[in-house]
Amino acid sequence: MQPEKKQLEILLIDYFRRSYPDFPKGRVVSSESPDFWVRMKSKNVIGIELTRLNPANAIPPDDQQTREILFRDELIQNAKEIFERSSEIKLYVKVLFSDTKKIRSERAMSVSVRLAGLIRNTLVTSKYDVFNRVVLGKNVLPEGLEEVLVIQHPKLKTAMWERSNNLGISNDVVDDIRQAIRKKDEKLRLYQKNHLNYYWLLITTDFLQGVKSFNLHNKIMNHRFESRFQHVFLFDLIKSKVYELV
Repeated sequence: MQPEKKQLEILLIDYFRRSYPDFPKGRVVSSESPDFWVRMKSKNVIGIELTRLNPANAIPPDDQQTREILFRDELIQNAKEIFERSSEIKLYVKVLFSDTKKIRSERAMSVSVRLAGLIRNTLVTSKYDVFNRVVLGKNVLPEGLEEVLVIQHPKLKTAMWERSNNLGISNDVVDDIRQAIRKKDEKLRLYQKNHLNYYWLLITTDFLQGVKSFNLHNKIMNHRFESRFQHVFLFDLIKSKVYELV
């Protein structure tokens, strides 16, 4: 069995390949330094490095926010346990909570039960050995939940159920992206020892969100990012949206 981190990377590169129409045709091979190689019929090889967008500019939560975080984490864990009582499918689940409609403590267990049931029903006809992606919207979710991303992948042997943006919400997403690129640029020389033809960087984020989220899309697309990678992408997992930054 692949380690948990590599299982997730395989899921993410497959999801990216399905979401980005210009992904090159070829055989994707799991590797290290960088994380994946794409071997094309032309004999060219693209190395793709994955990294998660770290909200370095996030404000640490206060005591009330910490209690809310723990409450939400427990709700998700209960939903996972309820789902797995009747299913052996291992899932990657990201739960986006509402910023305006809070879930009261007396509703927590019923929301967990409802969430587990909705996920189970969406996968009722799904085979175990296929890639399957479902996004549940707030039109079907219990009040207090905005969206839920559910991905099933044959390589995923360890379930991963988490809050969306569980690392925090940033004050400066553009600067976070610049920092992510800079850190990987510093390691590019190590990757280049493999003498591949091209190098891509894929930055993933659960849901593109900032403390000041208005015009965030335009702010990112209008900013000029620089990198030594031939291409840099930002991949919003819940929206399945790819931003080409470089």
